[in-house]
Amino acid sequence: MAKAKTGAGKKGEIRTSPYSSKIIKAGALLSDTKTLLSAWNPSLSVSDNLRRVRRQNLLGKTSRSRAEDILAIFRQRYLAEETVARALATLVKRQCNGNTLERIFYFHAVRADSLLRDVVIELLLPQWSRGAMDVDVREIDSALRKWVEDGKTSGAWSDYTIRRVTLGVLSTLRDFGVLQGAAKKRIAPAYLSLQAFSYIAFYLKQHQPSGSKLLDLDDWKLFFLPREGVERIFLEAHQHGLLEYHVAGSVTRLTFPASTLEEYANVLTQ
Repeated sequence: MAKAKTGAGKKGEIRTSPYSSKIIKAGALLSDTKTLLSAWNPSLSVSDNLRRVRRQNLLGKTSRSRAEDILAIFRQRYLAEETVARALATLVKRQCNGNTLERIFYFHAVRADSLLRDVVIELLLPQWSRGAMDVDVREIDSALRKWVEDGKTSGAWSDYTIRRVTLGVLSTLRDFGVLQGAAKKRIAPAYLSLQAFSYIAFYLKQHQPSGSKLLDLDDWKLFFLPREGVERIFLEAHQHGLLEYHVAGSVTRLTFPASTLEEYANVLTQ
């Protein structure tokens, strides 16, 4: 079976896995994610936190199976690295700007879901580059059918599943702010706040120490950012004191005023 790129492993590396249809049950889950993170206890392990969420029904779900579906997605997106969970909890508890939070949630969610990632980078980005903003559901559906035929999915998908996954992907990307519109969707104007950009840069630098290579990572394509756009925002973040960015010839030096992601989350919310 052909494999597709997906999100970070224990050390943030890109791993491979087949496309999943979990998006049918998940979506962006922005409200549930904020609820979970606002109750997150950084002194407890991931497992202990999740047990507490279940025991106290902090999600307020009437169905245990629905709560478990959400916790499974939450674990996949945000809990592969405990430092990420603690940093996100800090951002939520310190009432970080909503747009910034959504962009950061989107970043982690898409890195953890190869299907969402490839829809953005392989389908929406080329379309955006051509200046075509309207999203044709039939084109997304057709691409998914091709990926199923290519063996990129976790088993064969029926026409019904493909249709539901297509709609699930589009509604999820809308809720994350990548798309806009109800019945007819368009690619939304690209936006990435300085705080969200800086958080993502810090996270990526933990896994790619080379400043010059970091500029060329595919992760920036999730925000439709070309290399020159990444460089421009680095300079802007430098001017605002969120990081230090210096370029001398072929050498790029990038440093941050914190040593851990959780510490940096505190810096960003001061």
